[in-house]
Amino acid sequence: MQGLKIKGQQDRSKINMHEPVEVQYWTKHLKVSKEELQKAVDKVGNSAAAVRKELAA
Repeated sequence: MQGLKIKGQQDRSKINMHEPVEVQYWTKHLKVSKEELQKAVDKVGNSAAAVRKELAA
């Protein structure tokens, strides 16, 4: 079952809250806690643009 764990560039237009590395990236990049990031994702979805907009409001 080759190819199930494809390593490559992450899709930075989406936030994957199930990937610890991505959560770490986004919390650092957006300067928010994991909880704040989770609340924003729960409210507006996993689009990075929508989360940025929500956190700026």
